[in-house]
Amino acid sequence: MLTAVHQLLAQASRLTPDAPAVLWRDQSLSFGELQRRVEAFAGSLQALGVQRGQRVAVYLPKQFETLVTLFGASRANAVFIPVNPQLKPAQVGHILRDAEVSWLVTSAARARQLKAELQECGRLEGVVLSDALVDLPCPSVLLSDMPARAPTDTLTIDADLAALFYTSGSTGKPKGVMVSHRNLLVGAQSVASYLCNTAEDRLLAVLPLSFDYGFSQLTTAFLSGACVALLEYLTPRDVIRAIERYAITGLAGVPPLWQQLAAQDWPEASRRLRYFTNSGGHLPDTTLARLRAIQPQAQPVLMYGLTEAFRSTWLPAEWLERKPGSMGIAIPNAEILVVRADGSLCDVGEPGELVHRGSLVSMGYWNDPERTAQRFRPLSTPHLPLPEIVVWSGDQVYRDADGFLFFLGRIDEQIKCSGYRISPEEIEEVVHASQLVNEVVVIPASHPELGQAPVALLRGDPERELELREWLRARLPGYMQPQAWVWLDSLPRNANGKYDRTLLRQRFESVSSSSFLPAGTPSDTGISG
Repeated sequence: MLTAVHQLLAQASRLTPDAPAVLWRDQSLSFGELQRRVEAFAGSLQALGVQRGQRVAVYLPKQFETLVTLFGASRANAVFIPVNPQLKPAQVGHILRDAEVSWLVTSAARARQLKAELQECGRLEGVVLSDALVDLPCPSVLLSDMPARAPTDTLTIDADLAALFYTSGSTGKPKGVMVSHRNLLVGAQSVASYLCNTAEDRLLAVLPLSFDYGFSQLTTAFLSGACVALLEYLTPRDVIRAIERYAITGLAGVPPLWQQLAAQDWPEASRRLRYFTNSGGHLPDTTLARLRAIQPQAQPVLMYGLTEAFRSTWLPAEWLERKPGSMGIAIPNAEILVVRADGSLCDVGEPGELVHRGSLVSMGYWNDPERTAQRFRPLSTPHLPLPEIVVWSGDQVYRDADGFLFFLGRIDEQIKCSGYRISPEEIEEVVHASQLVNEVVVIPASHPELGQAPVALLRGDPERELELREWLRARLPGYMQPQAWVWLDSLPRNANGKYDRTLLRQRFESVSSSSFLPAGTPSDTGISG
């Protein structure tokens, strides 16, 4: 019986010790060798005095040492924190202080950049450096010089805290989601079951391991005895080349990445995926259609999840045509409810808030009882003998007569225009269908007459704006027409690769009233930025 996430690797090393576990650049590590390194690092941490429940942060790009230290920290009964390698020193410093990290694992170059932040981390006992020693304001040790010692077995149960996944900070400073061993194990079992992962699969890890969706590529692979290829990519072509190079069968991405990949020409040799998955936002129909044409042999699996509950729903490929636009159904071993504000269950077709219950519900936010109480609240229903803590997602959805869910929008991001409630995603979908732009994000902006108005932020050719407006006027009612058009060279993304809607709202929510269209009148010019 598995009770801790590091046991996934230990189990795979017992069953297939010589099988490749991880690929990185031109190198490969077998399950047996990876497990040996994990055991050695765990013993070294214990020799340094790391105790049960202490936090160990890993601030490295995807490489062998990253996996060794993350799973090694778990084996030592510590709480591991994957820190996104794209974060800047101030953001890393916030995580180190907020989580009261005991030991940090990083490289010499990154440690030099962190010097000022490390001086403010009073709970930090030391830094493990992956490649070279550097002068720091705290004790440091080279990974290869750490004391060798077999780890001591200590009590671990599946309800123990395993990791902190820091969100991208879309609602302020990043907050640490507390994830138990049970959350990670059940998540791996659930996802691997509906993706039908086997030891024959090769998964490409392109998403940050600090993103629960990215870390899931490791846990589902290790559970199945599959192989993972690690990739830090600069361009979409890097991803396509890696698929060909490593004979990848499974690829997970977020909408901005899929839109970039869909715009590429794929060589025949790279058309070998067995499946591809999407989460982290709605995948436009046009992008999905292009991906299916590029990889006709691959099954698309559309998923919905939130860090607070890992994964919630999936849409089986055979339902794509029958339930277009659906979020799907609950993943195995989870229940998804649609409820009213008072907690009562919504009827079929009635909008309500998505609530997730079951073993994937995380333990709340680290050191933040106020925000924990807002998102993690009890729910009583006729079939629950006692009130149960569930995750209230903040997403408005409805369920059809067949039990399939449909996303309506974030409750706190809906645009309230002239008494109507508008979902930005609905406008974005119609814009994408025009194939007149490369990317689009719709945000609300204060409007002197309408209260709020939709503003379209676009990347593409501004010369096609009039054509785009005509397209929208033929397909959306007047109150859903964007009231300002902003053409940008790029749309910023957060550390997890998703559009940074918070940054965009902050930047453009005060669009000048002179830029809005007169009521009921199309404008001949947009805003460039």
